Amino acid sequence: MSYVEVLGYPRLTDEERRYFETFFTFASVLPISDAVRLEAVRIRRQRKMPLGDALVAGTALVHGLTLLTRNTKDFDGADGLSLLNPFLGANPDLLG
Repeated sequence: MSYVEVLGYPRLTDEERRYFETFFTFASVLPISDAVRLEAVRIRRQRKMPLGDALVAGTALVHGLTLLTRNTKDFDGADGLSLLNPFLGANPDLLG
């Protein structure tokens, strides 16, 4: 889902596109499993959220991951979801 959202963004420069294509060749791709789908449904019942965002959030929750995003407000209200905006620096709570 993130692959499609990022690389499908119409305003990416050629340099940004190449950067993200390289990034995704090294990134782990996690499946949209039954557990992820159920979590996405739970999230969408809590608050209005686009399908893609709900699947990304559900994936992070099911796999116990922190979701990195510049648009943290898009994911507010997803109970239990850990968010980090990498453009604002590290969250001291995550550094242990």
